[in-house]
Amino acid sequence: MPDKLYFDGHCPLCVKEMNRLREIKDDDLDLVDIHTLTDSETPVNKDTLLRVLHLEKNGQMITGIDANVAAWQHTRYGLLWRWMQLPLIRPIVEFAYNRWARWRYDRLYETQG
Repeated sequence: MPDKLYFDGHCPLCVKEMNRLREIKDDDLDLVDIHTLTDSETPVNKDTLLRVLHLEKNGQMITGIDANVAAWQHTRYGLLWRWMQLPLIRPIVEFAYNRWARWRYDRLYETQG
């Protein structure tokens, strides 16, 4: 069963990255636009999926930077993404990603509330 990467198809940057990933990924990764799913098809509620990147692997949910790194492991560039998980760098990368993800979510969805 392929890994599933859930992404926000209403986010221009997310779509750009998914289009690039789609071109170079292997067959063991499915890219799933959250907005194409019904509520019964989502592994967790849509709002949770929209807040940070989610990757489903072997029935486990991986989020944030780990989901991004795991997705890129399905390309020939996977090794280049692993630096983000190095112990001294990871907190900085997580801080930057989480801040960006919160800004992106607020910009796209909080004003709709």
